[in-house]
Amino acid sequence: MSKVPSSYLRESGKTTASSSRPNKVSRPGWPEIVVGLVVYLIVGFGGVSLFRNLGLDPVVHGLISVAWTGVATLIAFAVAARLRVRSLSALGVRRTSRRWLLISVGVGLVAFVLKGLAIMAWIQITGDTDNVQDVYAEGGRGGLLSLVLATVLISVFSPLGEELLYRGIVTNALLRYGSFAGVVGSTVIFALMHGINIVFPAAIVAGLATAEVFRRSGSIWPGLVVHIVFNLPTIPIMVLVGTG
Repeated sequence: MSKVPSSYLRESGKTTASSSRPNKVSRPGWPEIVVGLVVYLIVGFGGVSLFRNLGLDPVVHGLISVAWTGVATLIAFAVAARLRVRSLSALGVRRTSRRWLLISVGVGLVAFVLKGLAIMAWIQITGDTDNVQDVYAEGGRGGLLSLVLATVLISVFSPLGEELLYRGIVTNALLRYGSFAGVVGSTVIFALMHGINIVFPAAIVAGLATAEVFRRSGSIWPGLVVHIVFNLPTIPIMVLVGTG
């Protein structure tokens, strides 16, 4: 693995120099990780449980469920970011190059292929074929509009929240302990938050790809592009093959 870009280190160093001022730190740490994940668990799983008991139309329930991942992660990120860090740039919300965006498209395509292989390996090893995200497919079964809306939610809105929380906060914070801790450690956390199920291997692949791209680029945007490419076919494929 290569080192973090020198421009990122220089900017982090500048922020560190000013971190002696109250409520000003260069990058997130354990307080942000813990608060962000706890808030996500409360808001995310609390909302899922509530929606499940409302007796909603399956399409409506599916659309709300897929949107809620983005809502919950955005709320968790916002709360964690307000603890101490006052600079969005220190959280990876910074400009990136076209080169990195193009690279990220390729990384996303490779990760999508690896996701399929990882899921097949999981099924062979565990025998588990129960897709816990079938409810998302229901959101795309209400016609063309619902299919497009569900696809946009799972490929753009949810990844935006997840990249801000898991890469901008978790990966960013763990990188202070080195590349392995930052990339692999944050990937394990990301995957575990998806549960030990058929989604777990896919989350491992997505986590490794986006965390490594974040580490190398110093920005959340390339990782978001990877995540968009990675998630884009999900709902259409699930609807096409008749799952959900």
